Amino acid sequence: MSEPRIRNMEEFAAVSGISRPTVSKYFNDPESVRKSTRMRIEQALEQHEYRPNIYAINQNRRLTKSIGLVVPFLVDPFFAEIARNIENLIIATGYRPILLNSQGRSEHEVENLESLRSFRPAGVLIAPLGRESDRSALEAFCEDVPTVLFDSNISNIGHGFVGADNRQYARDIVEYLCRSGEPPCFFEMRTPANPNANKRRQSYLQTMEELGYEPHVISVEGTGWAFEDIGYRQGMAVIEKRLLQTNTVLCSNDRLAIGFLAACFEKGYRVGVGPQNALRVAGMDDHPFARFTCPPLTTVAQNYAAVSSSAVETLLTLLSLGDSEYPARREQLFEGRLVKRMSA
Repeated sequence: MSEPRIRNMEEFAAVSGISRPTVSKYFNDPESVRKSTRMRIEQALEQHEYRPNIYAINQNRRLTKSIGLVVPFLVDPFFAEIARNIENLIIATGYRPILLNSQGRSEHEVENLESLRSFRPAGVLIAPLGRESDRSALEAFCEDVPTVLFDSNISNIGHGFVGADNRQYARDIVEYLCRSGEPPCFFEMRTPANPNANKRRQSYLQTMEELGYEPHVISVEGTGWAFEDIGYRQGMAVIEKRLLQTNTVLCSNDRLAIGFLAACFEKGYRVGVGPQNALRVAGMDDHPFARFTCPPLTTVAQNYAAVSSSAVETLLTLLSLGDSEYPARREQLFEGRLVKRMSA
């Protein structure tokens, strides 16, 4: 049988026969212990394959009071808003936030992770790109640094995840649209940048089936984070080709819906509630601009405050453990709130 995994510095000291203070002194500065002791420790490290959590050690020594914060696309007002909330919470705890923007590109996300290594933060909060993320790079980083993911979940990566209950979002708004008018079709990108879109589509399909309606998914071309442009251009094409099989359109996110509304206006389609209007349009997220569209957009509001505070609290709990073994990865999902406006 293989030897049990060494979980922390106390266990390593016990199996190596070297005192805990001496082991800690070595990890703080290898040159501070005698050469013979250093050789014994290094041999034990190789024998037991123990890899200390240097970031947790640094936290205990108070060598760092910074927390990294990485978002996929800071130009997006949604991420700007949630980053602002998290920054304020980090500052309130006495830490310094280091905010980095991945600019919607995998190589920038990897560069951000490498930059954070040089900053040696106490921990990191990251909203990963999702399908575009370099999983191996992200996984290696999370093995070394206490990391909590938010908004976009990547299974088994990081020490926890906090985000929206996307299935509930889609279920609630589909149910509302069905009972208040014609059942909706689902307007989405064929290859969405954010994996949350896939959960929303699956929930749309399931909810429509449960309600006894035939689902209609309109998957359009487009990549990246220019959602409004994709919603506008592809919305124009969908209208011109008469692909809408219902007068109600549910977009997979508010930014797509904003672009789709512009397409409707240009094509002369009135959007809103009532027989005088040709279409109803809805989205999901309650984007900061959603209430300023024309007409104001019906949507499902994310709980910014709950996601932000829970992400920070989860990371602080990890940091309080020092070099002890971290608990099992935990996922926290927060329900959204239906916001009825004039578009549907």
